Amino acid sequence: MNTSIFFILLLSIVLSSTEAFEASCQPAKCGHGHGGLDIRFPFRLKTHQPQHCGDQGFDLFCRNDSTMIHFPSYGDLVVKSISYNTRRLNLLDPETCVHEVFLNLNLSLTPFHYYYAVKNYTYFNCSASLGPTVTKVPCLSGSQHHVYTVEYPFPVPDTCRPIKTVAIPFAYSSYLSDSSFGLGLTWELPEREDSGFQSKTGWFQLAQKKVLTIVIGGMVVLAATAMVMISMKKILYTNLLDSHGKQKENQFVEDLLAPHKSLKHQSC
Repeated sequence: MNTSIFFILLLSIVLSSTEAFEASCQPAKCGHGHGGLDIRFPFRLKTHQPQHCGDQGFDLFCRNDSTMIHFPSYGDLVVKSISYNTRRLNLLDPETCVHEVFLNLNLSLTPFHYYYAVKNYTYFNCSASLGPTVTKVPCLSGSQHHVYTVEYPFPVPDTCRPIKTVAIPFAYSSYLSDSSFGLGLTWELPEREDSGFQSKTGWFQLAQKKVLTIVIGGMVVLAATAMVMISMKKILYTNLLDSHGKQKENQFVEDLLAPHKSLKHQSC
């Protein structure tokens, strides 16, 4: 009985902690209107949700009712939309220079990578224009220098020096020059054994599952043990009744034969 009470109490504790955990991780959003983004696992809104509500590297914050994300290699970007079903994060560059983001953003230390397939492109800084055959990146160029993106490998013109070769979705095009094109990311959920990220929510849920498994397994074992004990008691009780019945039967026969035995002794 004490063991069953222990398992019942443990199960109630686990269930109550699960309810409290889920209640503290309700979806949040920036601003008070209905147009804000729903922020939920694996993301979390730093000022609105506890740390365990999201994975490391998925922290978001609010700025003037806009949802923002910070990348140490570049800075802050605006979160345009989040699709949890397709795992797509669409971003906007507040400086309206996507190729400056491409040039400096290092995703290798984050759980994200580009949503679109990438190719290696080289950025060149040239002292003279390369003409109309190659389109320069206006937001990175000035009156005395011209910056271009060309698909790698590309022969370096005499008036140019390479800046960096990076794997990005698109080269610059005047038709694709808005502040968001190409800034689509997708993500992989961190694994505690294989990466530096710590999935606290995943760990908590895993621990809950293990405890629930132990509790349920213990209750099953306890129930099976109780059934075996009941069956054994029934068998013992049946045997006892049979034994008692036989004793009564033997006693009845002895009582029945007792007068005949006494008469036999008297005749002898």
